Amino acid sequence: MDQHYLLTIDQAAERLNVTPRFVRRLIAERRIDYLKIGKFIRFRSDELDDWVEQQRIEQLDGEAS
Repeated sequence: MDQHYLLTIDQAAERLNVTPRFVRRLIAERRIDYLKIGKFIRFRSDELDDWVEQQRIEQLDGEAS
């Protein structure tokens, strides 16, 4: 069974290579899944990876690579 790590906002931001402020904005706009444990916000590492893949924009045919 795969282990799912819970990440803080700062850890998620580092993993995504963005600022913690940007991650908080994604949370506020409900654009990313998160867990709320008491007053703490956490992200499952596998769900964060899935979210990144969902953001992928495919290249159109005929465009240069």
